[in-house]
Amino acid sequence: MSPINRRRFVAAATGAAAAAVAVSPESAFAAGRQHHGSISATDEGDVNFDDTTDFTNADKGFIAALTPGVVKNSDGKVVWDNDAYDFLKKGDESGTVSKSLWRQSQLVSKQGLYKVTERIYQVRGLDLSNMTIVEGDTGIIVIDPLISAETAAAALKLYRDNRGDKKVTALIYTHPHVDHFGGAYGVLPNGAPAGVPVVAPEGFLEHAVSENVYAGTAMTRRSVYMYGAQLPKSAKGQVGCGLGQNVSLGTVGLIPPTKSISETGQVETFDGVRIEFQMTPGTEAPAEMNFVFPDLRAVCMAENATHTMHNIITLRGAQVRDAREWAHYLNESIDLFAGRVDVAFASHHWPTWGGEEISELLTEQRDLYAYMHDQTLRMINIGMTGKEIAEAIELPPALQGWANRGYYGSLSHNVKGIYQRYMGWFDANPAHLWEHTPVDEAKRYVKAMGGRAATITKAKLFAREGDLRFAATLLNHVVFADPENRTAKAELAGIYTKLGYATENAVWRNFYLTGAMELTDGVKSAESSTAGPTMMMALSVDQLIDSVAIRINGPKAWDLRIRMDWSFPALNAVFHLTLQNGVLTYKSDAKADSGAGVTLTMTKPQLLALLGGKGLGDIKVSGDASLLQQLLAVVDKPDPNFAIVTP
Repeated sequence: MSPINRRRFVAAATGAAAAAVAVSPESAFAAGRQHHGSISATDEGDVNFDDTTDFTNADKGFIAALTPGVVKNSDGKVVWDNDAYDFLKKGDESGTVSKSLWRQSQLVSKQGLYKVTERIYQVRGLDLSNMTIVEGDTGIIVIDPLISAETAAAALKLYRDNRGDKKVTALIYTHPHVDHFGGAYGVLPNGAPAGVPVVAPEGFLEHAVSENVYAGTAMTRRSVYMYGAQLPKSAKGQVGCGLGQNVSLGTVGLIPPTKSISETGQVETFDGVRIEFQMTPGTEAPAEMNFVFPDLRAVCMAENATHTMHNIITLRGAQVRDAREWAHYLNESIDLFAGRVDVAFASHHWPTWGGEEISELLTEQRDLYAYMHDQTLRMINIGMTGKEIAEAIELPPALQGWANRGYYGSLSHNVKGIYQRYMGWFDANPAHLWEHTPVDEAKRYVKAMGGRAATITKAKLFAREGDLRFAATLLNHVVFADPENRTAKAELAGIYTKLGYATENAVWRNFYLTGAMELTDGVKSAESSTAGPTMMMALSVDQLIDSVAIRINGPKAWDLRIRMDWSFPALNAVFHLTLQNGVLTYKSDAKADSGAGVTLTMTKPQLLALLGGKGLGDIKVSGDASLLQQLLAVVDKPDPNFAIVTP
């Protein structure tokens, strides 16, 4: 496609989508309604608000709610408050929330213990995710123990208060995202006793570490934006995140799996309950699995089929997911489970009952991810960039139903993720090959625009014309060129607020509104971390050394050359560490290295205490102890509260 034709194609597609959006200059809400390249941000005219099927299903099987819907930790601090969303029970009188998003938030905010089918129960609305409980012959099997030990314990207590004090006989993780394992110690407070399997898909621990520890600080910081964790819970603030309402702020831990599932068709029996597994690696997580209960005619779809368009790439940061494989595995699920199940439930949202209804959900979600993938590749191969594809692509009407709407993922950022997976960050335009840093670029833009005041004036003009996106771009340049410019920060906060009020996508709303809050109030300290003591204790020594290696300040360590041994007699292992050229590498065997300058003989808990800043303690040191101090002196401490909307 020629450059001229490509521009016409993008303009025509964008114009067609924008034409479907009513823009009222009198309304700030409408002023924000610009095309985001997806059904996730704009037109709501193609869905039936009189269809109450989802509300019926979300209420089905209700037994009891946690009253009040508040969970506190041992210090009395609130780590979860579902009652904060009671305002959703009424209509949105403020006019600051997409009608469609309001509907989704009403559904997701429902809280309590629900019966899914015989022997299968769910606790919903006590964290971002659901806890599912399957009654076995002697106890219960717990699937996905939420994010925090406190919310998991509260969910389990709600079940036991209504169904009896049954022991946990197995724990299953569907995949390695923290909202599906972080509350493990709330279910098994002392870890997994002998005879209680902890089941996970093959590769679970490796990916749990890579996603939640290696880049955990940055992801946690960005998650504050993604989930709107610090926003007020109100019609003008955080109304949910589309997948659930919010993330709990309790104690995160991880009990390592004791049994891995590796093959589709693998059948295991836990406490008399037969389970058949389907492996789905590379879908919503690098290691994930669906599974069917053939004797109960029920299937757990993990997070592969929920009541929203999901993320191909999350805005908090993660590896790009494979939309093609996602569609492939859903296609396989349709064949594997057809005629065998009467209910499908997932790790988020409410179940779907009925064979035809389940098939319809899986088919539409399969086609959703396949369409995004295939159309993005088609446009890539006619020379379009990720940004251009995001503006041009539109889902067919048949794929714009409630379960496919972009409350959590969006068509816009998903196709950019697909572009990134295949093409990387560079769009092949040499002008984008060696651009200035955001601050340096901003200063040059502002200079070219005639200075700060002139740039702000031009931004206001674009905002009055309804182009909030470009107004935000101009004001962002002023803020990065002059972070102390209160006028620019206030104007940009106002633009972000309007954009947030306009979007159907909960995550976009949270990003916009949190950005506005940070511009006006500054950075607030994060209250949660995925690298707590119980989480770190689950890591292998190899993974703990890796977590140190990624914190080495390379320039500070350029001239250091250190060799040391970390010996673990209980593991019959010696780790030989070398720091040189600013890189920490290691290998392991069972023998000491005669060339090591210092040897530390310790247990894994002692290593954790050392890395946590508690000193050597009872660690046995042989050799030059100063070498350890030299190493620790070049290990940076991550900043969990770095700025995002300012330099």
